[in-house]
Amino acid sequence: MAGSASVLEDGSLLSRLDRALLKLEWGMAFISGLGAFSLMLLAVWSVGGRNLFNEPLRGYVDWIQAAMPVIAIFGISYVQRQGGHIRMDILVGALGGRALWLAEFLTTLLVLVLMVLLVWGTWAHFDRSFDMTKPNWSRDSSIDIGLPIWPAKLVVPVAFSVISLRLLLQLWGFGRAFVLRIERPVAVPLVQTAAEQARAEADHMQGHGA
Repeated sequence: MAGSASVLEDGSLLSRLDRALLKLEWGMAFISGLGAFSLMLLAVWSVGGRNLFNEPLRGYVDWIQAAMPVIAIFGISYVQRQGGHIRMDILVGALGGRALWLAEFLTTLLVLVLMVLLVWGTWAHFDRSFDMTKPNWSRDSSIDIGLPIWPAKLVVPVAFSVISLRLLLQLWGFGRAFVLRIERPVAVPLVQTAAEQARAEADHMQGHGA
C-alpha cells in the first residue's frame, strides 16, 4: 500500500504546472467531499421523513446512484498527486537512484495508457446516454424518479482526463529525475521514511496548537 508521501516544489515550469493542476484537483476533491456530505443529509431527510411524517425522500436510491461517481471518482487525481493510491511500496522502496525513477516512470506510463483507454471508453459510454433532442438531454434515466443519467456518466471521463494530465506531469518529473540524476525531484510523490512521517505529523500538530 502507499505510505505517506511528500511533493516538493520549486520555481521550475514543471512545479508551476503541478501547483496549477493541484488547484483543480483540490476543487474536484472538495466537490467529492460535498457529495458525500450531501448523501448524509439526504439520509437524514429520508429517515426523518419516514419516522416523523411517514413520507421518506422520494427517489433516495436514485440520488445515491447519481452521486456515487462524484464521491468515488472525482477526487482520484488529487489522491494520485499525494501518492495515496494502492502501490507496492515494499518493492519500490527497495530501489534507489535511477533504478527507482525508471521503475516509477514505467509504472506511471502503464497507468497513463490505461487511463487514456478508459477516457475513450467512458466518453463513448456517456455519449450513448446524452442526446440534446431528448427530454433532459438523456436517452436513459433512473427507474424511480427519472433522473437523467448522463451527468453521472460525464463525471467519469472528466475525472479520468484530469488524472491523465497528472500522470503526464509525473512522467515528466520521473523522466527528468532519471536523466539528470536528481535525488529529490519536484512534482512527484516521494515516499517518506518513518522519521520523516513522524516529523511531518509533529509539525502538523504544532501548527494546530499555535
